[in-house]
Amino acid sequence: MNIGVLAVQGAFIEHRRMLAKLGVDSFELRKKEDLGRSVDGLILPGGESTVMGKLLHELGMMKTLRDLIKQGLPVFGTCAGMILLAEQIEDSPVTHLGTMDITVVRNAYGRQLGSFHAASDFASQTINMTFIRAPYIKTAGEGVKILSAVDHKIVAARQGRQLVTAFHPELTDTTTVHEYFLNMVKGVI
Repeated sequence: MNIGVLAVQGAFIEHRRMLAKLGVDSFELRKKEDLGRSVDGLILPGGESTVMGKLLHELGMMKTLRDLIKQGLPVFGTCAGMILLAEQIEDSPVTHLGTMDITVVRNAYGRQLGSFHAASDFASQTINMTFIRAPYIKTAGEGVKILSAVDHKIVAARQGRQLVTAFHPELTDTTTVHEYFLNMVKGVI
C-alpha cells in the first residue's frame, strides 16, 4: 500500500510518521507530476486551508485531485484538509475541492489560544483528540455518516471513500483514525 500525503503546506510530516508507525509506505505530493505516481489513498493534512487551496491552483493540482477523488480515490482530510473537501464553507463564497456534502465552520473554536484536547468516541473507541484552530461540520448531507461529535458539534464524518476529522489524530499516540482510513483504502469498511 502506498499513501500520498499532500505536502504543499501544513502538518504532512506527522501523517507520514503515523503511517510509518503502521508499516505503510507514503510519499509527499508536492507538484502536479507527483499525482502521476501509483497511489492507493491520499491524506490532506491540517494547515492553512486558504493557502493550501491557492497553492493547489497555482501548482495545477486542484482539478486532477478533484477528479481522482470523484473517481473513488480514498482520501482523508484533517482540519484544513476537511475544509478543502467541504462543498460549502460557512460565510465564504470560496470552496476548494468541494467533493464532500458537508458545510464547515472555519476556526470555529477561536484562534490558536482556543486550541484544546478532548476525548470522544470514534469508530466505537474512545480516543484523545487534539483541536488546533479547528473547524467543525455544521451540516452533513444524507450520504454522510457522522463518526464523532464533541459538545454536540460534528468533528468526524465519512462519505463513501472520503474521511474527515476536525481534530489532528496525527498529533496523538493513537493510531485508531489512521487505521480506520487504511481499512477504507483496503475496502474492509
